[in-house]
Amino acid sequence: MTHLKPLYILSTMNDTELKQEIRRLLDEHNAVLLAHNYQRDEIQEIADITGDSLGLSVEAGKTDKDVIVFCGVHFMAESVYIISPEKKVILPRLDAGCPMADMIDAKKLQALKNEHPDAVVVTYVNSTAEVKALSDICCTSANAVKVIKSLTDTKKIIMTPDRNLGKYTARFVDKEFVFFDGYCPTHDRVTEADVIEAKEKHPSALFMAHPECRPEVLKFAEHICSTSGMYAYAKESSAQKFIIGTEMGILYRLKKDNPKKEFHLASKKLVCPNMKLTRLEDIYESLSEMKNFVTVPEEIRLPAKEALDRMLAVPRD
Repeated sequence: MTHLKPLYILSTMNDTELKQEIRRLLDEHNAVLLAHNYQRDEIQEIADITGDSLGLSVEAGKTDKDVIVFCGVHFMAESVYIISPEKKVILPRLDAGCPMADMIDAKKLQALKNEHPDAVVVTYVNSTAEVKALSDICCTSANAVKVIKSLTDTKKIIMTPDRNLGKYTARFVDKEFVFFDGYCPTHDRVTEADVIEAKEKHPSALFMAHPECRPEVLKFAEHICSTSGMYAYAKESSAQKFIIGTEMGILYRLKKDNPKKEFHLASKKLVCPNMKLTRLEDIYESLSEMKNFVTVPEEIRLPAKEALDRMLAVPRD
């Protein structure tokens, strides 16, 4: 088949044909398509694996494919490369960043470490590779409490970059905390008034909230958990209606897994513009031209991997 320029092909294809062409290119390049839970519905629909950032990185490490196409944001693609440097990692939109991850850099973290030399640095996986490399251990929104409880030899924790996750975690652990003043703009913009209004509209619904939300929002939640936790809770719960306190992309799988249940966003503001940047056209172009690779220098990758490995070594149960 003669290679046609992507823009010409795109102008002649509808979404169904575009999806078929993406699947053909994935086969051609021995590639796997990973999509974060917050991606557009049509991207989650054709992905080989969907999940949260760390879960996808772990799955990427298990694949025998040569190429990993990661539909998410930049720090997530970095994490995939950190774990699987022998793979080619493609981020269809290189401009898909994370404002929270960008709030802290190596210089800011080093300054914080200098101020508190007796503290252990626990860094949320929603962070850049250079920040992970300066950290002692990483955590996710699902395992933050277990990670910090595992640090039995320290009394003081620097938690970065998310202050909201840090404050939530501190409720369960008897240690001194130093919080970096970072946050997820999407979760942080949800207000107490938003939740009160949603509960008034849906009085019988249970409120599931992500720990990246503000403390005053979390106090209204019947269940606080990560995205993977929300999937499990919605499926196992006898409740029929839920208010969702995380990015709207999660609704795709919640509705797919629970067709007889109702799901309502806690706020219309729960949309991450960076997660919505990636389109089917971007996946097609990056695969057809084999471009937009993400790598991490070895001097950063190796210490960053140590922080991730320490987290993965913490028992889940």
